[in-house]
Amino acid sequence: MSNLSIVTTADGSKTIFNAEVGENYHSKHGALQESQHVFLNAGLRYFLAGTDSTEVSVLEVGLGTGLNFLLSADFCTAKNINLHYTGIEAYPLSQEMITQTGYEAYVSASMWQAFLKAYPNSLNRSVQLNPNVALFTAHTMLMEFNSQQQYDVIYFDAFAAIHQPEMWNEEAIQRTVQFLKPGGVFVTYAITGNLKRQLKALGLKVEKAPGAPGKREMLRATKLTEANL
Repeated sequence: MSNLSIVTTADGSKTIFNAEVGENYHSKHGALQESQHVFLNAGLRYFLAGTDSTEVSVLEVGLGTGLNFLLSADFCTAKNINLHYTGIEAYPLSQEMITQTGYEAYVSASMWQAFLKAYPNSLNRSVQLNPNVALFTAHTMLMEFNSQQQYDVIYFDAFAAIHQPEMWNEEAIQRTVQFLKPGGVFVTYAITGNLKRQLKALGLKVEKAPGAPGKREMLRATKLTEANL
């Protein structure tokens, strides 16, 4: 797509700028740092620290470049945790564009090669990248996504509300949270009063957490179980 271009962020890692939307896929202050801090550490690793399960399911709203998936998949493989990963992506990137990100520098060679091979085949079906990791890319809009599955962790990585307000309205957030298991964790790089109110109304316990470089705070929310209501 001619409206997409590779840009280098403040930590030296690359991301993609979408001229049509007017925003980067990741933070200009550091694509790698944001993915590690917000999604891997504050999301997946936080959830796993509270359980002894060797299986985890993740739903990402906005698969984009695949960086959040790659970091999560590499981590789970190293820890021998089975990861079932679903990424919602209405506009999948080409393999050529993903290759230009240079994310092979941040994950194992075997994971990078497995991802490049599996990604085109993962559109609307689950693909096993290795014995631990399965990827399903839902090639659809969020409001049209349907699944019988509920997830342990949700990565909400849509473009910012100023550029894509429809991804942050009450309907979109409600649609997303319905796929979160009781006790599951929802994380996003943004934090607003409106988002906090929406999540609380949907039965989630909301907390502020330190943000990635360039942002003072981020949001993490846990879906309350019946025992905690």
